Amino acid sequence: MCKFKLRLLLVSTLLLTTSAWGQATVERALREQQSAQQQSSQIQLRIDKLDDQTQALLEEYRQSVIRLEDLAAYNTQMERLIADQKDEIHKKETQLRDIAEIQQRIVPFLQRMVDILMQFVALDTPFLPVERQQRLQQLSQLIHRSDLSIPDKYRRIMEAYRIEAEYGHTLEAYQGTLDAEGESRSVEFLRLGRVGLYYLTLRGDEGGYWQPSDRQWVPLDASLRESLDKAMRVAKKQTPPDLIILPIAAPEVKP
Repeated sequence: MCKFKLRLLLVSTLLLTTSAWGQATVERALREQQSAQQQSSQIQLRIDKLDDQTQALLEEYRQSVIRLEDLAAYNTQMERLIADQKDEIHKKETQLRDIAEIQQRIVPFLQRMVDILMQFVALDTPFLPVERQQRLQQLSQLIHRSDLSIPDKYRRIMEAYRIEAEYGHTLEAYQGTLDAEGESRSVEFLRLGRVGLYYLTLRGDEGGYWQPSDRQWVPLDASLRESLDKAMRVAKKQTPPDLIILPIAAPEVKP
């Protein structure tokens, strides 16, 4: 009986020992599994983080490649633009040299145009002397003005030529001063184009016409003063146009 109890006690002890050892083993296995799972989760997190970093680096690389391609295209465009600008600068420099040469030639040409116009006015019928001399004086001054461009100078000179040309086909009556026989008088002038220049005193008691060949005034017959007065009223648009009889100097014939 005692032996049976001893055996039973030993078996119980053994069972208890085995059970405790198994439980410890299970707990250790569970802890190891849990630790492995934690490590696996941490490794997965690191892998995910590395994958995110890799994706970010890859996207940054792609953006860098795109920017590099854009920069290369921009540089190519800039090189073409710079080449075009250099070509344009070369053309401008050539034009400036040509302009400088033209200016060296055109300024004396403009001066000759003014000189010719002065000579023409000096030899022409002496109508509107003050107005025409003032215009010539202004032309002589503008040739040397630095604030005016060559085109502006040319335009003003041509405008003076145009005005002189228009005198040849217009009728005009104006009041001015007659210098003759050492005295000055206020008279009425009548300009008939360039073929006739006449004057009549303000009282109408004396008249005359310009004789180009002698370059002097010739008295007008009393019978023609009324006709001259009528012509002046026509020029002033005070009366309608009508047939007018006035002396006209014959053209000068050179031998």
